[in-house]
Amino acid sequence: MGKEQEHWGSRIGLVLAMAGNAVGLGNFLRFPVQAIQNGGGAFILPYLVSFLVMGLPLLWVEWAIGRHGGIYGKHSPPFSFSRLSPNPFWKYFGVFGIFTNLGIIAYYTYIESWTLAYVFFAIKGTFLGMGQSSEFVSFFDHYVDVGDGKKINIPGNALIFFFITLWINVFFLSRGLSRGIEMVAKIGVPMLLVMGIILAIRALTLEPGSSQVVHDPMIALNFLWEPKFDSLLNPSVWLAAAGQVFFTLSLGMGPMIVYASYIAKNDDIVLNAMGAGWMNEFVEIVIGASVVIPIAVAYMGLDWVQNNAGFMMGFKTLPYLFNNWGVAGSILANFFWFALLFIAGITSSLSMGTPWMSFMEDEFNWSRKKAAYIFGMITAILALPTILFFQHGVFDEYDYWTGTVFLVVFAMGEIILFAWVFGMENAWEEITRGADLKIPAFYKFIIKYVTTFFISIVFLASLVNPVGGRWVDAWNSVFSGNGWPFGETSIIGRILHSGAKDTSYFVDGNFTHVFFMDMSRLLLVAVFLGIAWMVYLAGKKNREEGP
Repeated sequence: MGKEQEHWGSRIGLVLAMAGNAVGLGNFLRFPVQAIQNGGGAFILPYLVSFLVMGLPLLWVEWAIGRHGGIYGKHSPPFSFSRLSPNPFWKYFGVFGIFTNLGIIAYYTYIESWTLAYVFFAIKGTFLGMGQSSEFVSFFDHYVDVGDGKKINIPGNALIFFFITLWINVFFLSRGLSRGIEMVAKIGVPMLLVMGIILAIRALTLEPGSSQVVHDPMIALNFLWEPKFDSLLNPSVWLAAAGQVFFTLSLGMGPMIVYASYIAKNDDIVLNAMGAGWMNEFVEIVIGASVVIPIAVAYMGLDWVQNNAGFMMGFKTLPYLFNNWGVAGSILANFFWFALLFIAGITSSLSMGTPWMSFMEDEFNWSRKKAAYIFGMITAILALPTILFFQHGVFDEYDYWTGTVFLVVFAMGEIILFAWVFGMENAWEEITRGADLKIPAFYKFIIKYVTTFFISIVFLASLVNPVGGRWVDAWNSVFSGNGWPFGETSIIGRILHSGAKDTSYFVDGNFTHVFFMDMSRLLLVAVFLGIAWMVYLAGKKNREEGP
């Protein structure tokens, strides 16, 4: 009996799975923080422009690349790329489409496990009466004394919830597209929307003078949505906005290519891509922006939020503030909030497993279960350093390279391949074939020139971003003969450990943060090379078997 072919059960299932792929933790935790840190209304306009000239075109491009590869029975990024150009460079460039997902899911599943743990804590009522900082539950730290004044971190609770979360991901991946990923999306995405809307309505109807509310939550929306046009000349805001679009739409990763590769040759990809993209935007800028920030502003004030905005607000600040809603209200609000985050997380993490799954099933004839189990093992091996050495920056190192830099690199490569190497005429025909909705012809120009230029600028800016994002000061430094001051967040600055006081690997017999950062980079390089070797073996196997 031949191996069962993967397929989508329905069009709505495909759209919900695509939306679930994009709708993740970033919609509720990252977007509000990015908006606050970059001036609220000063951030929104660059964000929307980035979506229209980069996000939407890249959605069409990735759907088109995937559907084109699927026609030839190729579903993984490396071999979908090989169908667009015979040059072997592109096949190996497609390795990023598998590698980045392994790197991201290693730490993303860990965050996802936090949300699952907090669902458990919410049901137990653990958050009732807790403070915001020192009293708050921390389940990812547990230091054990090993003698000689040395302690190692063995976070038992964190490991338990991580492996439970990983098992859930592996289980649904092993069930395939329609019985696994699509089923989760059909149930999870509507639940996420309902819980998010309930929390948003509650947040925006908080009245000053009641339940410790001291500020009107609408102040938050005014701050977020009142345009500030001076930001249009600030490269740092544009960089942050473009980065958020990449992150929120899961662009430059590969899962979207895989998802689209399982649709028919003449299926509409224009409307499907737009449906998934706009649903993600609705969740992000309507629901995501209406929960964390308005609640925090209502109780703490806008100044406090601007000074304290950060990723952990969703894990520390909100549970603390929910205590003002009474016992039942607090338990229910915490359950809704963290269940919402868990659903958003798992619909995204499941998608990250599909490039590996499709690659091993297509090129090495592995069964779904075998591919899923090996994927789980690799994820566990990669994730353990982020858990055990969380405080040493390994988590942040994974996030920077695989969750930020390589997304831009991959997206830049795929737009060049599709629009310039494959050719814009061929690309446009591929995008528009079978489309129920006609795309304005000017998008041909946007895809080939504007999107390519936009992504290239984002990459170059990331490569040489100066200290503090102060570009004028950086150019003055160059002209005065002091060289370019690479910022700690720039790619070159990160490689050179700019800002580090000491780049030694050992201090007083102990490993330093720099050691852990460099070792995590070596591990990621080894994973990339390992996947590249597997692509080489798969290509050799295909040549031996012939057409």
